[in-house]
Amino acid sequence: MDKFFEFLPLIVFFFTIPYIVKLSLDYNTRKKLIEKGIIDENIKYLYFNKTGENGNVSLKWGMVTLAIGIAFLIGIFAPDDYDGKLHIALVFIFGGLALILYYFIESKLKKGHDDRQIK
Repeated sequence: MDKFFEFLPLIVFFFTIPYIVKLSLDYNTRKKLIEKGIIDENIKYLYFNKTGENGNVSLKWGMVTLAIGIAFLIGIFAPDDYDGKLHIALVFIFGGLALILYYFIESKLKKGHDDRQIK
């Protein structure tokens, strides 16, 4: 587990830099499109935030991070015989369960939202 923490800054670095470059390129593209006045429905669909269609993204990632935190908390109290293998297994199990639970919550929320629109 100590070797993981040695590589963590490297992993964060190699995921952060491409994300920053992507954000910068998207910003420049949007800026040029707005300056030229080429904004139609297709471009709005591609670039602008669609919170109603994406669902509750904050809920999903909040549930996943909470589940991973609980998995690590449970792994702390495990015997030392497992040597970190239990941590990884619990993270995947609890993360997967959180995503499955989110699926059911989101489908129930969408169904309730669709019922209100029909009436």
